Amino acid sequence: MPKVRVNDITMNYDQQGAGEPLILIPYLTADCACYAFQVAEYAKHFTCITLDPRGAGDTDKPEGVYSTELFAEDVSGFMQAVGIDRAHISGLSLGAATGMWLAAKYPQRVKSLSLHSGWTRTDPFIRTTIEGWQVMAKALDSVAEMVILGIFPWCFTPELYAAKPDYIDSLAAFVRSRRAQPVDAFIRQSNAVIAHDVESQLGKVTAPTQITFGRHDMVTSTRFAERMMAGIQGAELIVFEGCAHAPIYERVDEFNQKTLEFLRRHSG
Repeated sequence: MPKVRVNDITMNYDQQGAGEPLILIPYLTADCACYAFQVAEYAKHFTCITLDPRGAGDTDKPEGVYSTELFAEDVSGFMQAVGIDRAHISGLSLGAATGMWLAAKYPQRVKSLSLHSGWTRTDPFIRTTIEGWQVMAKALDSVAEMVILGIFPWCFTPELYAAKPDYIDSLAAFVRSRRAQPVDAFIRQSNAVIAHDVESQLGKVTAPTQITFGRHDMVTSTRFAERMMAGIQGAELIVFEGCAHAPIYERVDEFNQKTLEFLRRHSG
């Protein structure tokens, strides 16, 4: 996969499809393969560009303080480096937090904004949850095993575990198959999640925006919907029933259909 120099790092990315550029920003710990179930459909209509963010995948993992604002600067720098003036921006969780900062700081770069399982400002519940994941990652000395044992139960409903255990096992195998994220890089990424606060910047977002949540998400639950809708003028809200934090895996067809409809409506 291609790499490009962005700010102080070399960033890895993947590109598929044709059409207007659509940049997909991964969630905490994830690399560019995390949207595989979406790219298969999106790439029929868009040039899908998925990034390995700072600290994950084959992108550099420098020391120092990471922030969601810094991740947004990396995306903006990436767009400049590869010659993309304007793109559709989509992200889940940490990717959504990054997308909000990008759209607030560089509104001219964002044609549409898709925010899935996002949040405006970290509250004590999210902080406690993330700190628990940090303890697990250090104790297990493995980010992948922490994801499977610690993060998966927040991402998927009990019903999915009961109905499709083989599917959960396949997702776990996928996590184990990817390039291992060093524990120290995970700590830097997750500290950015803990410090996230974009709430005062949302009024600067001008792009058409879709906001989605899983009905049973507890981490970034619908408790953030009102603040996001109030902050981003004209934003549209979808709540996926029967899902937790990761509708992209739990309701693949429905998620793809509803998000692609929004993207295509704002293309051209």
